[in-house]
Amino acid sequence: MARITSRKPVTRLTVDDDGASAVRRTMDTLAVEEPLEIRVGGRSLAITMRTPGHDFDLAAGFLVSEGVISTGDEYFAARYCAGATAEGLNTYNVLDVTLAPGVPAPDPSLERAFYTTSSCGLCGKASIDAVRTRSQHAVLHDPLEIDPALLATFPDRLREGQDVFEKTGGLHAAALFDGATGEMLVLREDVGRHNAVDKVVGWAVKEGRLPSAGTVLMVSGRASFELTQKASMAGIPMLAAVSAPSSLAVDLADELGVTIVGFLRGRSMVVYSRPDRLGAPDETTRASSATPAAAPATAGPAETTCITTPVPLTIGPRP
Repeated sequence: MARITSRKPVTRLTVDDDGASAVRRTMDTLAVEEPLEIRVGGRSLAITMRTPGHDFDLAAGFLVSEGVISTGDEYFAARYCAGATAEGLNTYNVLDVTLAPGVPAPDPSLERAFYTTSSCGLCGKASIDAVRTRSQHAVLHDPLEIDPALLATFPDRLREGQDVFEKTGGLHAAALFDGATGEMLVLREDVGRHNAVDKVVGWAVKEGRLPSAGTVLMVSGRASFELTQKASMAGIPMLAAVSAPSSLAVDLADELGVTIVGFLRGRSMVVYSRPDRLGAPDETTRASSATPAAAPATAGPAETTCITTPVPLTIGPRP
């Protein structure tokens, strides 16, 4: 089976104050990136570029993200396909998933027209409508409440658990934390941030922890639309990131009731949706929950405006 890291010869250049450069040849450790074809019932569904390791978790999480399954009871087994090459070799890069009896096969419209790169988990979708997937696990009323001081400890703990990143500097990470105790339940790394999240969700599938109510998904990069959707599909009420969210991620989070926390660094953070879960007033007005006032008979159609105001939280003095 392919290794997670690979050693490659490199040329190191060091430029001194006078502009002269010193050259030396050495070996460097790189994160491995290889394709994984995911099949369901023998039929190809997608090909993703990933870092080998926890492939069964990746496949299970991917099926949750695509709406093929929503609980662990719907996932039966997975196996690497022998004879994946013309020579009959098992490359450990083709994985076939068997769904539980009675679970329908994926709709053919889900099949990716192109392979999924490590930087884009949505590439190859056949239409814009196919990007949006409806979750079976609503998080709007998830009662999660977390102390901001506890949440502020998650990035360092995520970083401490990134064993492969420590060697390569080239992997994203995602971890699932218990929102009540702060326990880190699982951590996964991958060259693709969406793959790292799918591996976390896949772990939850196999552990029978879907929906993952009362948990926080912590990611090492930014909070994108796709990661917000993946959190929703797994029933995770809070997505925290060390970097910024996108506007579409915040729009989706506000609609679904997901809490997005960005710029979670040191002792400060910015809450973009549902700040009430961190003990701050929720200043977001949602069209879905607002009760419009009765309009005068001569007035036109009432307009409802959704306004999302980022709420910066700082815990004590900055270091």
